[in-house]
Amino acid sequence: MRQACHCPSHPGKTSTDADFHAMNRSFSPQLLASRGPTLVGAPTVLILAGGLGTRLRSVVSDRPKVLAPVSGRPFLSYWLEALALQGFRNVMLCTGHLSDQVEACFGRTWGTLSLSYSPEASPLGTGGALRNAISLVSSPEVMVLNGDSYCEVDLANFWSERASRKAAASMVLHYASDSRRFGRVTMSAEGRLENFLEKSDLARPGWINAGVYLFPRGWIESIPESMPLSLERDLLPGWLMNGIHGYPSVGRFIDIGLPETLAQAEDFFAASRQVAA
Repeated sequence: MRQACHCPSHPGKTSTDADFHAMNRSFSPQLLASRGPTLVGAPTVLILAGGLGTRLRSVVSDRPKVLAPVSGRPFLSYWLEALALQGFRNVMLCTGHLSDQVEACFGRTWGTLSLSYSPEASPLGTGGALRNAISLVSSPEVMVLNGDSYCEVDLANFWSERASRKAAASMVLHYASDSRRFGRVTMSAEGRLENFLEKSDLARPGWINAGVYLFPRGWIESIPESMPLSLERDLLPGWLMNGIHGYPSVGRFIDIGLPETLAQAEDFFAASRQVAA
């Protein structure tokens, strides 16, 4: 295992907010730690790690955003740790800006994880990055994570529930007390996503996209090749008609897209450690 970059050694009818909260799943680090070592048949996990991090340049200018240091280790290592703990084994990092640094940091194995890389020669956006990677993946579905945000969620249950519901695709949702930065997501009473509402200057609570998805590979293969596309703006709204199931999560959420939110990450993960202890 590589030790560079301070990588750790172990890595219709609209439902009311109350209806959504009734759908929440508990998040327990102790429960996750008690799981078996491997999820049989688990999909390959694609982590979007190619963002330019333009808004972070004042505090992180010499490395990709996913390698921003949090408590002496790269931010992305917290996702890798969660995936390993929950029994996932195959992870592909979709890299772009300063991609060589990401592979130099994590290498080809990280604890129990097997890591591979899909670098882009020019910026492709989040949607284009997935299309660029899918030919390197063999699983019939993929789990996709945003590498510059983190959500406390039972990923194994998220995966198994999609199958039990026979949903075409699924998205983890987080209930934010102030959704201005993210825009909101609406769902039907049955949990099917209905609409993505634009960002607003009005401070109001609501469900937001937590940046964790399950997609059939066919959806990814349908994306035009070598075309810069945003998953969130260009693809997801059109995919709603195919059926995307919302998975509300009670766990905490953080993104590091702004210097002030990156500064909050150390306390965020310190609190997680205290709960797990």
